[in-house]
Amino acid sequence: MTATPDARPRGTRLPRMARRRQLLGAAQEVFVAQGYHAAAMDEIAERAGVSKPVLYQHFPGKLELYLALLDEHAEALVNTVRDALESTSDNRTRVQASMQAFYDFVAGEGEAYRLVFESDLRNVAPVRARVERANHQCAEMIARVIQTDTDAPSDEAYLLGMGLVGMAEVSARYWLSQHRAIPKDTAEKIIARLAWRGISGFPMTN
Repeated sequence: MTATPDARPRGTRLPRMARRRQLLGAAQEVFVAQGYHAAAMDEIAERAGVSKPVLYQHFPGKLELYLALLDEHAEALVNTVRDALESTSDNRTRVQASMQAFYDFVAGEGEAYRLVFESDLRNVAPVRARVERANHQCAEMIARVIQTDTDAPSDEAYLLGMGLVGMAEVSARYWLSQHRAIPKDTAEKIIARLAWRGISGFPMTN
């Protein structure tokens, strides 16, 4: 097989975790560029500069490789949202920080957001379960803050949390699709202002 222009040179022995990181990086490049179905393990191995047997020593198949990447980036999204919510006790600032978390994720290096939000494998049960779990975790964290600070019942708070997650995700992806025509910080503030005007209408508990 002819090496791709970005293929890494072969022959370097790496510690297991470093090799795994290298393989995941190569796989992300191929999956993002081609989608799951068009991606080939041969190309991922070539991109990483290893033989296919080495790739299969770490990941028994293409789905397992994809799920490992999805787990990593879904967890990164959840952690980014958690950090945003915990960064301040001021609710208006929290809303803006939460919107920024999604914009940061979508604008991140390597277009990892495509694996979470735009996967061509969303109808496959383990992929769908991971994406839904990440969305639910983000919505639950937001819902807990809403419930703490308002009189909203738990089911209403969760619905609001999921609505804010959807607003952040969809608007961030749209912003990126428009080639960042609006500066990122401006886009974040616009959506945060919209979200705050809605959420601030709920009576505070104190």
